[in-house]
This record gives sequence, structure tokens and C-alpha cells, in this order.
Amino acid sequence: MPGKHKKDAPPLEPTDPHLAILRAVARVPAGCVASYQAVAEAAGLPGRARLVGSVLGRCPLSDDVPWHRIIGADGRIRDRRGGGATEQRRRLGLEGVEVDERGRIDLSVHAWRLRGR
Repeated sequence: MPGKHKKDAPPLEPTDPHLAILRAVARVPAGCVASYQAVAEAAGLPGRARLVGSVLGRCPLSDDVPWHRIIGADGRIRDRRGGGATEQRRRLGLEGVEVDERGRIDLSVHAWRLRGR
């Protein structure tokens, strides 16, 4: 997605932890969402939710996974530069995920827990 990557930070070169994060994100099915923390745990990186955000925001390979299915633990879409939140809302809507006016998703309906590594 054009404009998703931070302009003031160089792209991340993929490392093993980054690739583990991308594999975990790739397993989230259409119509479901997962939190940054759930992705970190599934990637074998508990407590590294911020790393998930960095990888999805700065790693060029993140364009090849369903990054739009990853949200905050509170069920909200996080603001992104370059219209990323708008694009995330659009993509989720196409998959049948309802997002309220505050950018919140009902986790009791759409949450998917990642299992295994």
C-alpha cells in the first residue's frame, strides 16, 4: 500500500523474528482480526507487540500479508500515516468486518486467536 511506510524511518530488513511475525499475520483469515500482542505471541515473541507494529509499518514484505487484520488489543484501528487507517477500514469492510465510527471492532464477533508457531 503506497504511503503506509514511515517516511522518517528506513525500511526494516527482514530478520528471523520479522519473518515469524509476517507468517503469523498471514494466518489470520478473512473476516477476522488479531491484536498486535496475539501476533507477537504466535510468532514466539511474547511482549513484543510494538515490534509487530514496526514490522507491519516498515518492512517492505508486510505488503504481502493481510496487515489490515491486525488491530489494538482494545479492538481499535490504530492511526497510521498516509491514510493507512482509512485503507484498513475499507479492507476490513470488504471482508465483512464492521468497524464503528470510532474505529472499534467487536472482538466478540471478529477476534481470532493465533495458535502455534
